[in-house]
Amino acid sequence: MKKLYYGGDIITMVSETDAPEAVVTDGEKILFVGDFAEAKALAGEDAVLVNLEGKTLMPSFIDPHSHLIMYSQFSAFADLSECTDFDEIVETLKRYQSEHEIGADGVIMGTGYDHNFLKEEAHPDCSVLDRVSESIPVCLLHTSGHMGVVNTALLKLAGLTDDVPEPAGGHFGRRPDGTLSGYLEEVPALIPVLMQAFGRFHMDALKQIQDVQDIYLSYGITTVQDGAANEQNLQALQSFANQGELKLDVVAYAMTDEKGIQEQILAYPKAAAGYDNHFKIGGAKIILDGSPQGRTAWLSKPYEGEEEYCGYPAHQDEEVEQALRAAIRGGYQILAHCNGDAASEQYIRCYEKALKEEGELSSDIRPVMIHCQTVREDQLDRMAALGMIPSIFVAHTFYWGDVHLKNLGKERGSHISPVKSAVMRGMKYNFHQDAPVLKPDMMQTVWCAVNRLTRKGVKIGEEQCVSVFEALKGITINAAYAYHEEDEKGTLERGKLADLVVLEKNPLKTDKMELKDIQVLETIKEGKTLYKKIS
Repeated sequence: MKKLYYGGDIITMVSETDAPEAVVTDGEKILFVGDFAEAKALAGEDAVLVNLEGKTLMPSFIDPHSHLIMYSQFSAFADLSECTDFDEIVETLKRYQSEHEIGADGVIMGTGYDHNFLKEEAHPDCSVLDRVSESIPVCLLHTSGHMGVVNTALLKLAGLTDDVPEPAGGHFGRRPDGTLSGYLEEVPALIPVLMQAFGRFHMDALKQIQDVQDIYLSYGITTVQDGAANEQNLQALQSFANQGELKLDVVAYAMTDEKGIQEQILAYPKAAAGYDNHFKIGGAKIILDGSPQGRTAWLSKPYEGEEEYCGYPAHQDEEVEQALRAAIRGGYQILAHCNGDAASEQYIRCYEKALKEEGELSSDIRPVMIHCQTVREDQLDRMAALGMIPSIFVAHTFYWGDVHLKNLGKERGSHISPVKSAVMRGMKYNFHQDAPVLKPDMMQTVWCAVNRLTRKGVKIGEEQCVSVFEALKGITINAAYAYHEEDEKGTLERGKLADLVVLEKNPLKTDKMELKDIQVLETIKEGKTLYKKIS
């Protein structure tokens, strides 16, 4: 059935000056964008007339990087994001254990703490978590996802003793006497405890995936990513797709540390070729460093207050080159997590070398650099020449901007998330929230890109502020481009999917400081309303 939207502002994202009076949809797709009288004649007498009543219609938002399965899992953990000190963490975990009746055969899981904002300005250790329980394993995951803390019971369960060697690309925290503190840094150090913890955690996977999709929809998002999918994640997503439980388009990227990455992708032929019941495999993902706010991101120059420490790499060049050559040969897209400029340099350097060795691209794979926190101007020049897409975690300017100024100094800290530099080079930048690191609040992200204010109200890198329209491109058409979907999504044009969002206000006409307060009223996926805000 045709629907005719009229009576409000319409942002097509084709041009900032576009001001059509109406949009007509025909089931899944957009049929017409333009004059109201022409739209009414085309729609016919049986069309449903939707009066926007002064609200704003635009393309729905596209998430270019998050972790859907991880988000669904974390939604069942204790939320520590509001805790301000160790005592509150202990109290929250004890309450969670009691409410969920977790016994000795289970595990107490928490997420969302950030040592930067705790009164102690430090990570808790196993002595703190032993106050929660000495017999039940306890596992906390830092809000960045790159660090964690466990209690003594979980260290023992994972077989981690004081003489355990340092893992390549990770770190076990130790006390001054050399004994394990329970602090774990980066994936290689986290894996032994997470394997034990997740094996004990009981989840309702179907309900959690349904609930987390509703969260994305409430923020106007209709396409999401699982940006680091292991074999279990891929199996779960295919199963949800087969059951018809995916309401959003989900694009998964298989982790390159899994064996036989190309074989793994091709094990899902339908999803590898395109959407299969809303599930698609976009390519592969490699992680090259850690977290800047956690001081594990790999920098070319030391952190402030350090003589030599620059963070560290997750992989050596040979491993990175192998992954990139495989992507180029296989013709599939690759994403690389790069927070530090040394990691960015490794990705660019290895990609340039892989291209030279493999010859010119046989297909347009559109490599993506994820996060881009400290990427330099000279590196952006080389990325532009390679057609490499910067997917920028621009909300860092607010959430951790003050921390970056402290960790990196004023010059480097002010240059984080350099969106305007990408705009000036004509790059197809996009924005993400890395959920569950942050909630997938797109209008908050637009506010961050436009205003660049820290939590303390400091203007950080004002020269990198962008216009509202440029910010909106980062969550619509440019995000669609990163998925090779610019012909189907991202703008309001005839023939594209009727993926729409209704906002209470027009962002292009709203005071810049009020952008983050604009509410999503309705989210429409392929012509069907999947979310509507209750008045």
